[in-house]
Amino acid sequence: MRQPKTYYDLKGCKNRLSIHQGGSRSGKTFSCLQVIAEWCASNPNSGWVISIVRKTFPSLRGSVLRDFIQILTTQGWYTEKHHNKTEQTYNLFGNMIEFISVDSPDRIRGRKRNLCYVNEINELTRDEVYQLLMRTTHKFVCDFNPSMEYSFIYDELIPRSDASFFRSTYKDNPFLNAETIAEIERLKETDENYWRVFGLGLKGISRETIFVTHNYKQRPEQAKLLAYGLDWGYATDPTTLMAVYLLGDNAGDIYIEEMLYETGLTNQDIAVYMRDLDIPRHMEIIADSAEPKSIEELRREGFNVKPAKKGPDSIRQGIDIMRRRKLFVQAESVNTHKEFRNYKWKTDKDGRMLGQPVSMYDHAVDAVRYVCLNKLSKKQGNYYLS
Repeated sequence: MRQPKTYYDLKGCKNRLSIHQGGSRSGKTFSCLQVIAEWCASNPNSGWVISIVRKTFPSLRGSVLRDFIQILTTQGWYTEKHHNKTEQTYNLFGNMIEFISVDSPDRIRGRKRNLCYVNEINELTRDEVYQLLMRTTHKFVCDFNPSMEYSFIYDELIPRSDASFFRSTYKDNPFLNAETIAEIERLKETDENYWRVFGLGLKGISRETIFVTHNYKQRPEQAKLLAYGLDWGYATDPTTLMAVYLLGDNAGDIYIEEMLYETGLTNQDIAVYMRDLDIPRHMEIIADSAEPKSIEELRREGFNVKPAKKGPDSIRQGIDIMRRRKLFVQAESVNTHKEFRNYKWKTDKDGRMLGQPVSMYDHAVDAVRYVCLNKLSKKQGNYYLS
């Protein structure tokens, strides 16, 4: 059976560094893990130490470790007795595989390893990568989505004489179904830069402004209300309440309406506003979870307020979900238009984007993001994040 391109690229690579740049769902991560597992099977009792690395352990556990266990299980190689779940190691045919994250500095600055595989290497700092490189005696393998225009990966790793560079896209993965392919190709219509990065596997184009929005005067009748998003404020920051509508299926267009954008409001004031706006008592209002007391007070006023689910990377994931869709903002929602136009990526002193938004012009944006992350993330999986 034909495998993704990355599988053959890595198996045939003779250089010390094997660098794999790819778009979404190109199969690069799964292929790298598969080649590593097959190498262990072909070289039993070699005593190699193999480190499989990602920035944070939750990301590692939810993606790379899960895929690795699936590969072993499919091959009939997985046994519980070889899996030390406390230390997160696996003894595969006499070779020790350790799953580590760089948020545990002692692990990357610890003992030497024979082979190192770094998943999503662009999440790591330059120092973290070089710490791993200096302690790897044989092979160094890495993959990434090219969402950044500038990086030490391009300036320092790829040009090395002992490095091989490979690029892949979703078209190089023979296992994708038609629905997944259509979802990726939809980026052609919704976000040119996302299509370039996640569809074509090419370097992202520098653009500080995060969102492209469209104006609308009349919301389509078919658009359905997903929920309201609520971001708390008081003295200097406004309290924002946003109605978020979805047109079409789970990947459809988003329509945004500004319901409330005011400073100096108590929770009782917010409740009065929501009654005046005829907010249905059954409709979900997804609010910033940082203020559980405020959430409870509005619940006692009879509103269906729920805390937004958050995680270590929830801001970036929420932005990702929003950018996959066309965003329409009501013409009269002037504050929301202003925020979306001015919501930008942080940059360093050289003007390079850091992958994090500036914490300004984000009150309406955050309210919309709470809804999108909590209502639209389940069916999307990690299509554009791995």
